[in-house]
Amino acid sequence: MKKLALISVSDKNGIVNFAKKLIDFGYEILATGGTAKTISDAGLNYTGVEEYASFPEIFSGRVKTLQPKIFGGILMRRDNELDQKEAEANNVLPIDIVCVNLYPFPEVVKRDDISIGEKIENIDIGGPSLIRASAKNYKYVSVLTNPNQYDKFLTELSEGGIKLETREKLAAAAFAHTSYYDTLIADYFEKEFNIEKTAIRLNIPIKNELRYGENPHQKAFIAGDFYDYFDVIHGKELSYNNIVDLIAAVDLVNELEPISCAIIKHTNAAGAATGENVVDAYDKALSGDPVSAFGGIVAFNTKVDVATALKLNDIFLEIIVAPDYDDEALEILKKKKNRRLLKELKNDSENKYLIKNIPGGVIAQTIDNSKSGELKLDVVTELKPDSKQLEDLKFAWIICKHTKSNAIIYVKDKKLLGAGAGQMSRLDSSKIAVMKATEHKHDLTGAVAASDAFFPFADGLLAIAESGIVAVIQPGGSVRDDEVIAAANEKNISMIFTGIRNFKH
Repeated sequence: MKKLALISVSDKNGIVNFAKKLIDFGYEILATGGTAKTISDAGLNYTGVEEYASFPEIFSGRVKTLQPKIFGGILMRRDNELDQKEAEANNVLPIDIVCVNLYPFPEVVKRDDISIGEKIENIDIGGPSLIRASAKNYKYVSVLTNPNQYDKFLTELSEGGIKLETREKLAAAAFAHTSYYDTLIADYFEKEFNIEKTAIRLNIPIKNELRYGENPHQKAFIAGDFYDYFDVIHGKELSYNNIVDLIAAVDLVNELEPISCAIIKHTNAAGAATGENVVDAYDKALSGDPVSAFGGIVAFNTKVDVATALKLNDIFLEIIVAPDYDDEALEILKKKKNRRLLKELKNDSENKYLIKNIPGGVIAQTIDNSKSGELKLDVVTELKPDSKQLEDLKFAWIICKHTKSNAIIYVKDKKLLGAGAGQMSRLDSSKIAVMKATEHKHDLTGAVAASDAFFPFADGLLAIAESGIVAVIQPGGSVRDDEVIAAANEKNISMIFTGIRNFKH
Protein backbone atom coordinates (compact mmCIF):
# COMPACT_ATOMS: atom_id res chain seq x y z
CA MET A 1 0.00 0.00 0.00
CA LYS A 2 1.17 3.54 -0.72
CA LYS A 3 2.59 5.56 2.14
CA LEU A 4 1.17 9.08 1.93
CA ALA A 5 2.37 12.33 3.47
CA LEU A 6 0.38 15.54 3.05
CA ILE A 7 2.37 18.80 3.01
CA SER A 8 0.73 22.22 2.95
CA VAL A 9 2.78 24.99 4.55
CA SER A 10 3.01 28.77 4.57
CA ASP A 11 6.39 28.75 6.32
CA LYS A 12 8.52 26.86 3.83
CA ASN A 13 11.74 26.84 5.83
CA GLY A 14 13.26 23.35 5.60
CA ILE A 15 10.35 21.94 3.65
CA VAL A 16 12.33 20.85 0.58
CA ASN A 17 14.76 18.79 2.65
CA PHE A 18 11.88 17.38 4.70
CA ALA A 19 9.97 16.33 1.58
CA LYS A 20 13.11 14.84 0.00
CA LYS A 21 13.81 12.71 3.08
CA LEU A 22 10.21 11.49 3.19
CA ILE A 23 10.47 10.47 -0.45
CA ASP A 24 13.70 8.62 0.39
CA PHE A 25 11.75 6.76 3.09
CA GLY A 26 9.20 5.67 0.47
CA TYR A 27 6.46 8.26 0.99
CA GLU A 28 4.42 9.78 -1.81
CA ILE A 29 3.95 13.50 -1.26
CA LEU A 30 0.54 15.15 -1.55
CA ALA A 31 0.93 18.90 -1.83
CA THR A 32 -1.06 22.07 -2.43
CA GLY A 33 -0.51 25.38 -4.23
CA GLY A 34 2.67 27.20 -3.22
CA THR A 35 4.03 24.17 -1.40
CA ALA A 36 3.67 22.05 -4.55
CA LYS A 37 5.54 24.69 -6.55
CA THR A 38 8.38 24.84 -4.01
CA ILE A 39 8.74 21.07 -4.06
CA SER A 40 8.50 20.92 -7.85
CA ASP A 41 11.07 23.71 -8.31
CA ALA A 42 13.46 21.62 -6.22
CA GLY A 43 13.05 18.73 -8.68
CA LEU A 44 10.99 16.54 -6.37
CA ASN A 45 7.97 14.49 -7.38
CA TYR A 46 4.58 15.10 -5.80
CA THR A 47 0.88 14.56 -6.41
CA GLY A 48 -1.37 17.58 -6.30
CA VAL A 49 -4.21 17.39 -3.80
CA GLU A 50 -6.69 18.33 -6.52
CA GLU A 51 -5.45 15.43 -8.66
CA TYR A 52 -5.55 12.97 -5.75
CA ALA A 53 -9.02 14.06 -4.62
CA SER A 54 -10.33 14.37 -8.20
CA PHE A 55 -11.62 17.82 -7.33
CA PRO A 56 -10.03 21.15 -8.27
CA GLU A 57 -9.04 24.02 -6.04
CA ILE A 58 -11.93 26.48 -6.12
CA PHE A 59 -12.76 30.03 -5.06
CA SER A 60 -9.22 31.32 -5.65
CA GLY A 61 -7.74 28.63 -3.42
CA ARG A 62 -10.17 29.13 -0.54
CA VAL A 63 -11.05 25.44 -0.85
CA LYS A 64 -8.14 23.08 -1.48
CA THR A 65 -7.89 20.34 1.11
CA LEU A 66 -11.47 20.31 2.43
CA GLN A 67 -12.24 17.04 0.64
CA PRO A 68 -13.66 13.74 1.99
CA LYS A 69 -10.82 11.75 0.44
CA ILE A 70 -8.24 13.87 2.28
CA PHE A 71 -9.98 13.95 5.66
CA GLY A 72 -11.02 10.33 5.31
CA GLY A 73 -7.38 9.34 4.81
CA ILE A 74 -6.42 11.26 7.96
CA LEU A 75 -9.31 10.25 10.24
CA MET A 76 -9.79 6.60 9.28
CA ARG A 77 -9.01 4.13 12.07
CA ARG A 78 -6.53 1.65 10.70
CA ASP A 79 -7.59 -1.15 13.06
CA ASN A 80 -11.34 -0.67 12.60
CA GLU A 81 -12.88 -3.22 10.24
CA LEU A 82 -15.81 -0.98 9.25
CA ASP A 83 -13.48 1.95 8.52
CA GLN A 84 -11.34 -0.34 6.34
CA LYS A 85 -14.34 -1.46 4.30
CA GLU A 86 -15.58 2.10 3.81
CA ALA A 87 -12.09 3.23 2.81
CA GLU A 88 -11.87 0.50 0.16
CA ALA A 89 -15.37 1.29 -1.13
CA ASN A 90 -14.53 5.00 -1.51
CA ASN A 91 -10.93 4.60 -2.68
CA VAL A 92 -9.57 6.33 0.43
CA LEU A 93 -5.96 5.67 1.35
CA PRO A 94 -4.46 6.34 4.82
CA ILE A 95 -2.42 9.53 5.15
CA ASP A 96 0.14 8.87 7.88
CA ILE A 97 2.05 12.17 7.98
CA VAL A 98 0.47 15.62 7.85
CA CYS A 99 2.83 18.60 7.73
CA VAL A 100 0.85 21.85 7.93
CA ASN A 101 1.47 25.36 9.17
CA LEU A 102 -0.98 28.15 8.79
CA TYR A 103 -1.53 31.34 6.85
CA PRO A 104 0.53 34.07 8.55
CA PHE A 105 -2.36 35.79 10.31
CA PRO A 106 -0.27 36.44 13.48
CA GLU A 107 2.15 38.54 11.41
CA VAL A 108 -0.38 40.10 9.05
CA VAL A 109 -2.72 41.25 11.82
CA LYS A 110 0.01 43.52 13.24
CA ARG A 111 0.42 45.44 9.99
CA ASP A 112 -1.21 48.84 9.56
CA ASP A 113 -0.80 48.86 5.76
CA ILE A 114 -3.22 45.97 5.19
CA SER A 115 -7.00 46.27 4.96
CA ILE A 116 -9.45 44.34 7.11
CA GLY A 117 -10.39 42.28 4.06
CA GLU A 118 -6.79 41.25 3.43
CA LYS A 119 -6.32 40.33 7.08
CA ILE A 120 -9.43 38.17 7.03
CA GLU A 121 -8.21 36.43 3.85
CA ASN A 122 -5.18 35.38 5.90
CA ILE A 123 -7.37 33.44 8.32
CA ASP A 124 -6.64 29.80 7.54
CA ILE A 125 -9.62 27.42 7.41
CA GLY A 126 -8.42 24.18 5.86
CA GLY A 127 -5.10 24.21 7.73
CA PRO A 128 -6.53 24.17 11.27
CA SER A 129 -9.01 21.51 10.18
CA LEU A 130 -6.21 19.30 8.87
CA ILE A 131 -4.16 19.84 12.02
CA ARG A 132 -7.02 19.07 14.38
CA ALA A 133 -8.09 15.99 12.43
CA SER A 134 -4.52 14.67 12.45
CA ALA A 135 -4.01 15.41 16.14
CA LYS A 136 -7.31 13.72 16.99
CA ASN A 137 -6.13 10.58 15.18
CA TYR A 138 -2.61 10.71 16.70
CA LYS A 139 -2.75 6.95 17.26
CA TYR A 140 -2.01 6.58 13.55
CA VAL A 141 -1.07 10.01 12.22
CA SER A 142 1.98 12.22 12.85
CA VAL A 143 1.18 15.94 12.61
CA LEU A 144 3.96 18.52 12.27
CA THR A 145 3.20 22.22 12.65
CA ASN A 146 6.64 23.81 13.01
CA PRO A 147 9.87 23.51 11.00
CA ASN A 148 11.85 22.98 14.21
CA GLN A 149 10.15 19.57 14.52
CA TYR A 150 11.47 18.22 11.20
CA ASP A 151 15.00 17.06 12.09
CA LYS A 152 14.04 15.14 15.23
CA PHE A 153 11.11 13.55 13.40
CA LEU A 154 13.28 12.42 10.49
CA THR A 155 15.90 11.01 12.84
CA GLU A 156 13.29 8.92 14.65
CA LEU A 157 11.78 7.83 11.33
CA SER A 158 15.19 6.60 10.20
CA GLU A 159 15.63 4.64 13.43
CA GLY A 160 12.69 2.37 12.85
CA GLY A 161 9.58 4.52 12.85
CA ILE A 162 7.69 7.12 14.83
CA LYS A 163 6.79 6.09 18.37
CA LEU A 164 3.31 6.60 19.80
CA GLU A 165 4.82 8.84 22.49
CA THR A 166 6.17 11.13 19.78
CA ARG A 167 2.83 11.30 17.99
CA GLU A 168 1.17 12.18 21.31
CA LYS A 169 3.60 15.07 21.83
CA LEU A 170 3.13 16.28 18.27
CA ALA A 171 -0.64 16.18 18.74
CA ALA A 172 -0.44 18.24 21.93
CA ALA A 173 1.74 20.81 20.18
CA ALA A 174 -0.71 20.85 17.27
CA PHE A 175 -3.73 21.60 19.45
CA ALA A 176 -1.72 24.32 21.23
CA HIS A 177 -0.84 25.78 17.83
CA THR A 178 -4.44 26.00 16.62
CA SER A 179 -5.60 27.28 20.01
CA TYR A 180 -3.10 30.13 19.83
CA TYR A 181 -4.10 30.89 16.25
CA ASP A 182 -7.82 30.99 17.11
CA THR A 183 -7.12 33.19 20.14
CA LEU A 184 -5.38 35.79 17.97
CA ILE A 185 -8.32 35.79 15.57
CA ALA A 186 -10.85 36.20 18.38
CA ASP A 187 -8.80 39.01 19.94
CA TYR A 188 -8.58 40.77 16.57
CA PHE A 189 -12.32 40.56 15.92
CA GLU A 190 -13.15 41.83 19.41
CA LYS A 191 -10.77 44.75 19.05
CA GLU A 192 -11.68 45.59 15.43
CA PHE A 193 -15.43 45.44 15.96
CA ASN A 194 -15.39 46.81 19.53
CA ILE A 195 -16.83 43.64 21.06
CA GLU A 196 -16.50 43.13 24.80
CA LYS A 197 -14.28 40.21 25.79
CA THR A 198 -16.09 37.30 27.34
CA ALA A 199 -13.00 35.43 28.57
CA ILE A 200 -9.28 35.77 29.17
CA ARG A 201 -7.37 33.95 26.47
CA LEU A 202 -3.70 33.06 26.69
CA ASN A 203 -1.67 33.85 23.58
CA ILE A 204 1.15 31.48 24.46
CA PRO A 205 2.03 28.67 22.03
CA ILE A 206 4.64 26.38 23.60
CA LYS A 207 7.72 26.44 21.39
CA ASN A 208 10.59 24.61 23.04
CA GLU A 209 11.80 23.02 26.25
CA LEU A 210 14.24 24.70 28.63
CA ARG A 211 17.00 22.77 30.38
CA TYR A 212 14.99 22.58 33.60
CA GLY A 213 12.74 24.64 35.85
CA GLU A 214 13.41 26.44 39.13
CA ASN A 215 15.20 23.27 40.25
CA PRO A 216 16.90 20.51 38.20
CA HIS A 217 14.14 17.97 38.91
CA GLN A 218 11.47 20.26 37.37
CA LYS A 219 10.71 20.47 33.65
CA ALA A 220 10.27 23.88 32.03
CA PHE A 221 9.08 25.21 28.69
CA ILE A 222 9.15 28.54 26.95
CA ALA A 223 6.06 29.70 25.10
CA GLY A 224 5.07 32.61 22.91
CA ASP A 225 7.37 35.03 21.09
CA PHE A 226 9.98 35.78 23.78
CA TYR A 227 12.81 35.90 21.24
CA ASP A 228 11.05 38.66 19.33
CA TYR A 229 11.91 40.83 22.33
CA PHE A 230 15.44 39.65 23.14
CA ASP A 231 18.43 38.61 21.07
CA VAL A 232 20.80 36.23 22.87
CA ILE A 233 24.13 37.31 21.37
CA HIS A 234 26.52 35.36 23.59
CA GLY A 235 26.66 32.62 26.21
CA LYS A 236 24.85 29.51 27.32
CA GLU A 237 21.18 28.72 26.87
CA LEU A 238 18.90 30.70 29.15
CA SER A 239 17.36 28.82 32.05
CA TYR A 240 13.92 29.22 33.60
CA ASN A 241 15.34 31.25 36.51
CA ASN A 242 17.43 33.35 34.12
CA ILE A 243 14.34 34.36 32.17
CA VAL A 244 12.27 35.17 35.27
CA ASP A 245 15.06 37.36 36.70
CA LEU A 246 15.81 38.89 33.30
CA ILE A 247 12.24 40.11 32.91
CA ALA A 248 12.22 41.48 36.46
CA ALA A 249 15.41 43.43 35.69
CA VAL A 250 14.20 44.81 32.38
CA ASP A 251 10.76 45.74 33.72
CA LEU A 252 12.41 47.72 36.51
CA VAL A 253 15.12 49.51 34.54
CA ASN A 254 12.73 50.51 31.77
CA GLU A 255 10.61 52.43 34.29
CA LEU A 256 13.62 54.44 35.47
CA GLU A 257 14.96 57.58 33.83
CA PRO A 258 17.39 57.23 30.91
CA ILE A 259 20.92 56.20 31.84
CA SER A 260 19.90 53.82 34.61
CA CYS A 261 21.08 50.41 35.75
CA ALA A 262 19.35 47.69 37.77
CA ILE A 263 20.98 44.62 39.32
CA ILE A 264 18.56 41.81 40.15
CA LYS A 265 18.82 38.73 42.37
CA HIS A 266 15.80 36.43 42.70
CA THR A 267 13.55 39.07 41.07
CA ASN A 268 14.42 41.75 43.67
CA ALA A 269 16.76 44.69 43.20
CA ALA A 270 20.21 44.26 44.78
CA GLY A 271 21.14 47.58 43.21
CA ALA A 272 19.55 50.30 41.12
CA ALA A 273 20.66 53.79 40.17
CA THR A 274 20.42 56.60 37.67
CA GLY A 275 23.74 58.18 36.69
CA GLU A 276 25.35 60.97 34.70
CA ASN A 277 26.61 58.33 32.26
CA VAL A 278 26.32 54.58 31.92
CA VAL A 279 29.45 53.69 33.93
CA ASP A 280 28.32 56.05 36.71
CA ALA A 281 24.88 54.38 36.79
CA TYR A 282 26.52 50.94 37.04
CA ASP A 283 29.00 52.03 39.75
CA LYS A 284 26.20 53.49 41.85
CA ALA A 285 23.96 50.44 41.38
CA LEU A 286 26.77 48.01 42.23
CA SER A 287 27.78 49.93 45.35
CA GLY A 288 24.25 49.52 46.72
CA ASP A 289 24.90 45.86 47.58
CA PRO A 290 28.08 44.55 45.90
CA VAL A 291 27.87 41.22 47.74
CA SER A 292 24.36 40.34 46.55
CA ALA A 293 25.20 41.57 43.03
CA PHE A 294 27.54 38.58 42.53
CA GLY A 295 25.88 36.19 40.06
CA GLY A 296 23.11 38.66 39.36
CA ILE A 297 21.39 40.03 36.29
CA VAL A 298 22.43 43.53 35.20
CA ALA A 299 20.07 45.55 33.03
CA PHE A 300 20.65 48.92 31.37
CA ASN A 301 18.25 51.22 29.54
CA THR A 302 21.04 52.79 27.48
CA LYS A 303 23.96 51.62 25.30
CA VAL A 304 26.85 49.95 27.13
CA ASP A 305 30.25 51.52 26.42
CA VAL A 306 33.82 50.27 26.76
CA ALA A 307 34.44 51.77 30.21
CA THR A 308 31.34 50.03 31.57
CA ALA A 309 32.22 46.73 29.88
CA LEU A 310 35.62 46.69 31.59
CA LYS A 311 33.97 47.15 35.00
CA LEU A 312 31.32 44.54 34.27
CA ASN A 313 34.10 42.00 33.76
CA ASP A 314 35.40 42.53 37.30
CA ILE A 315 32.77 40.26 38.90
CA PHE A 316 30.76 37.21 37.91
CA LEU A 317 27.38 38.16 36.44
CA GLU A 318 24.87 35.67 35.00
CA ILE A 319 23.33 38.01 32.43
CA ILE A 320 23.87 41.48 31.01
CA VAL A 321 21.05 43.00 28.99
CA ALA A 322 20.94 46.37 27.25
CA PRO A 323 19.30 47.97 24.22
CA ASP A 324 22.71 48.17 22.52
CA TYR A 325 26.49 47.82 22.96
CA ASP A 326 29.52 49.53 21.47
CA ASP A 327 31.32 47.03 19.22
CA GLU A 328 34.47 47.07 21.35
CA ALA A 329 32.41 46.76 24.54
CA LEU A 330 30.76 43.66 23.13
CA GLU A 331 34.12 42.04 22.39
CA ILE A 332 35.27 42.74 25.95
CA LEU A 333 32.13 41.24 27.45
CA LYS A 334 32.33 38.13 25.25
CA LYS A 335 35.59 37.16 26.97
CA LYS A 336 33.49 35.69 29.77
CA LYS A 337 32.39 32.43 28.14
CA ASN A 338 29.61 31.41 30.52
CA ARG A 339 27.93 34.80 30.81
CA ARG A 340 24.82 35.47 28.75
CA LEU A 341 24.71 38.72 26.80
CA LEU A 342 21.34 39.89 25.51
CA LYS A 343 20.13 42.80 23.46
CA GLU A 344 16.64 44.04 24.21
CA LEU A 345 15.02 44.42 20.81
CA LYS A 346 11.83 46.11 22.00
CA ASN A 347 9.95 46.75 25.24
CA ASP A 348 6.41 47.17 23.96
CA SER A 349 5.05 43.85 25.18
CA GLU A 350 1.29 43.50 24.73
CA ASN A 351 1.00 41.25 27.80
CA LYS A 352 -2.18 42.19 29.62
CA TYR A 353 -2.46 39.52 32.29
CA LEU A 354 -0.43 37.77 34.95
CA ILE A 355 -1.44 34.12 35.14
CA LYS A 356 -0.99 31.49 37.88
CA ASN A 357 -2.21 27.92 38.06
CA ILE A 358 -4.76 26.98 40.70
CA PRO A 359 -6.57 23.66 41.25
CA GLY A 360 -9.04 23.29 38.42
CA GLY A 361 -7.83 26.20 36.32
CA VAL A 362 -5.98 29.49 36.49
CA ILE A 363 -6.20 32.74 38.39
CA ALA A 364 -5.42 35.86 36.39
CA GLN A 365 -5.06 39.57 36.90
CA THR A 366 -4.25 42.56 34.75
CA ILE A 367 -0.64 43.75 35.01
CA ASP A 368 0.31 46.54 37.42
CA ASN A 369 0.70 49.35 34.90
CA SER A 370 0.71 52.19 37.44
CA LYS A 371 3.32 54.82 36.52
CA SER A 372 5.19 57.26 38.75
CA GLY A 373 4.33 60.16 36.45
CA GLU A 374 0.61 59.46 36.91
CA LEU A 375 0.58 59.32 40.72
CA LYS A 376 -1.63 61.81 42.55
CA LEU A 377 0.78 62.76 45.31
CA ASP A 378 -0.85 63.95 48.53
CA VAL A 379 1.54 65.50 51.08
CA VAL A 380 -0.11 64.65 54.41
CA THR A 381 2.50 66.02 56.83
CA GLU A 382 3.35 69.50 58.02
CA LEU A 383 6.76 69.29 56.34
CA LYS A 384 6.81 69.08 52.57
CA PRO A 385 9.57 67.34 50.55
CA ASP A 386 11.85 69.56 48.48
CA SER A 387 12.31 68.96 44.73
CA LYS A 388 15.35 66.69 45.14
CA GLN A 389 13.62 64.61 47.79
CA LEU A 390 10.55 64.38 45.56
CA GLU A 391 12.64 62.94 42.71
CA ASP A 392 14.18 60.40 45.08
CA LEU A 393 10.73 59.48 46.41
CA LYS A 394 9.48 58.74 42.88
CA PHE A 395 12.62 56.69 42.21
CA ALA A 396 12.09 54.75 45.45
CA TRP A 397 8.43 54.15 44.59
CA ILE A 398 9.44 52.52 41.27
CA ILE A 399 11.93 50.21 43.01
CA CYS A 400 9.31 49.38 45.63
CA LYS A 401 6.73 48.51 42.98
CA HIS A 402 9.14 45.91 41.54
CA THR A 403 10.12 44.40 44.94
CA LYS A 404 8.43 41.45 46.64
CA SER A 405 6.04 42.54 49.37
CA ASN A 406 6.21 43.44 52.16
CA ALA A 407 8.68 45.92 50.64
CA ILE A 408 10.59 48.81 52.19
CA ILE A 409 13.09 50.73 50.05
CA TYR A 410 15.73 53.36 50.97
CA VAL A 411 17.04 55.75 48.31
CA LYS A 412 19.34 58.75 48.14
CA ASP A 413 20.57 60.58 45.03
CA LYS A 414 18.59 58.16 42.84
CA LYS A 415 20.49 55.21 44.20
CA LEU A 416 19.12 52.20 46.10
CA LEU A 417 20.75 52.06 49.55
CA GLY A 418 18.80 49.28 51.22
CA ALA A 419 15.85 46.97 50.57
CA GLY A 420 13.67 44.84 52.80
CA ALA A 421 11.65 42.36 50.74
CA GLY A 422 9.31 39.42 51.06
CA GLN A 423 8.90 39.53 54.83
CA MET A 424 5.81 38.54 56.78
CA SER A 425 5.99 41.83 58.70
CA ARG A 426 6.50 45.34 57.31
CA LEU A 427 8.43 46.17 60.48
CA ASP A 428 10.86 43.32 59.72
CA SER A 429 11.30 44.67 56.17
CA SER A 430 12.10 48.10 57.62
CA LYS A 431 14.77 46.62 59.91
CA ILE A 432 16.29 44.54 57.12
CA ALA A 433 16.48 47.55 54.79
CA VAL A 434 18.39 49.50 57.44
CA MET A 435 20.62 46.51 58.15
CA LYS A 436 21.53 46.15 54.46
CA ALA A 437 22.30 49.86 54.13
CA THR A 438 24.43 49.82 57.29
CA GLU A 439 26.24 46.65 56.20
CA HIS A 440 27.50 48.44 53.08
CA LYS A 441 28.30 51.66 54.98
CA HIS A 442 25.62 53.83 53.39
CA ASP A 443 24.74 56.99 55.25
CA LEU A 444 20.95 57.15 55.47
CA THR A 445 20.94 60.74 56.67
CA GLY A 446 18.87 62.67 54.14
CA ALA A 447 17.62 59.50 52.42
CA VAL A 448 13.99 58.78 51.56
CA ALA A 449 11.94 55.62 51.99
CA ALA A 450 9.12 53.90 50.11
CA SER A 451 6.61 51.30 51.26
CA ASP A 452 4.50 49.23 48.88
CA ALA A 453 1.49 49.30 51.24
CA PHE A 454 0.25 51.37 54.15
CA PHE A 455 1.74 51.14 57.64
CA PRO A 456 -0.87 49.36 59.81
CA PHE A 457 0.80 50.81 62.93
CA ALA A 458 3.18 53.68 63.59
CA ASP A 459 6.00 51.30 64.64
CA GLY A 460 7.09 50.67 61.04
CA LEU A 461 7.24 54.39 60.31
CA LEU A 462 9.13 55.05 63.55
CA ALA A 463 11.70 52.37 62.69
CA ILE A 464 12.29 54.15 59.40
CA ALA A 465 12.45 57.57 61.02
CA GLU A 466 15.13 56.45 63.48
CA SER A 467 17.46 55.64 60.57
CA GLY A 468 17.82 59.27 59.48
CA ILE A 469 15.45 59.44 56.53
CA VAL A 470 13.71 62.72 55.74
CA ALA A 471 10.71 61.66 53.63
CA VAL A 472 8.42 58.68 53.07
CA ILE A 473 6.15 57.68 50.19
CA GLN A 474 3.40 55.15 50.85
CA PRO A 475 -0.17 54.40 49.68
CA GLY A 476 -2.01 55.42 52.83
CA GLY A 477 -5.42 53.95 53.62
CA SER A 478 -4.87 52.47 57.08
CA VAL A 479 -7.45 52.98 59.82
CA ARG A 480 -4.48 54.30 61.81
CA ASP A 481 -3.28 56.79 59.17
CA ASP A 482 -3.78 59.65 61.65
CA GLU A 483 -1.49 57.89 64.12
CA VAL A 484 1.16 57.34 61.43
CA ILE A 485 0.93 60.96 60.21
CA ALA A 486 1.29 62.20 63.79
CA ALA A 487 4.41 60.07 64.23
CA ALA A 488 5.89 61.52 61.01
CA ASN A 489 5.15 65.06 62.21
CA GLU A 490 6.70 64.31 65.59
CA LYS A 491 9.87 63.07 63.87
CA ASN A 492 9.82 66.10 61.53
CA ILE A 493 9.78 64.09 58.32
CA SER A 494 7.58 64.61 55.28
CA MET A 495 5.21 61.92 54.02
CA ILE A 496 3.32 61.46 50.76
CA PHE A 497 0.27 59.27 50.16
CA THR A 498 -0.16 57.89 46.64
CA GLY A 499 -3.51 56.14 47.06
CA ILE A 500 -2.10 53.18 45.11
CA ARG A 501 -0.93 49.93 46.71
CA ASN A 502 1.73 47.96 44.81
CA PHE A 503 1.92 44.49 46.33
CA LYS A 504 4.03 42.01 44.39
CA HIS A 505 3.52 38.44 45.55
